[in-house]
Amino acid sequence: MIRTDPPARDTHDATPLASGLFCVLDGEPRLIASRCESCSEITFPEQPSCPRCASQSVARELLGPWGVLWTWTVQTFAPKPPFLAADSFEPFGVGYVELPGQLRVETRLTESDPTRLRIGLPMKLTLIDLPGHPQHTTYAFAPAEGQP
Repeated sequence: MIRTDPPARDTHDATPLASGLFCVLDGEPRLIASRCESCSEITFPEQPSCPRCASQSVARELLGPWGVLWTWTVQTFAPKPPFLAADSFEPFGVGYVELPGQLRVETRLTESDPTRLRIGLPMKLTLIDLPGHPQHTTYAFAPAEGQP
C-alpha cells in the first residue's frame, strides 16, 4: 500500500466530492472522462459534448490509474476563507499527471516534499479525504516508484 498524506480513502466507501468524477472498478479508483465519437478527443471530467469539435456524440471512458508526473509545484500558501481556514492549512503538492495514450490530468499530489518529486515520476491514482472536509472524497495521485 502506498503511504499518502492525507490518508488514502478506503475505496469501498468512497463518496465523490462531485458526482461522475470517479468510480471504483474491481476495488481500484478510476477517473471518469468522455471520448468524442467524431474526433476521438478525451475530456476530463466527463462532458456532454466535445470541446474540440462541438459534437454531442460522446461516450464515457474510464481513465487509466497509472501515469507519470508531467510537471508539479507545491502550494505553500493557504487559500482565502471561506475555502479553507488559515489555521488548518498544510502545504500540498499539485501537478499534472500524464496518462499514457489519454490526456494530462490536473491533480492534487499526495506528496509535498520537493526532494521526493520529479518530472517523469511514476504515479498511481488514489482517493483521499478532502483536507478539512473528511465527509468528501476526492482523487489524487501518489508516487509509485517501480510500478508501470
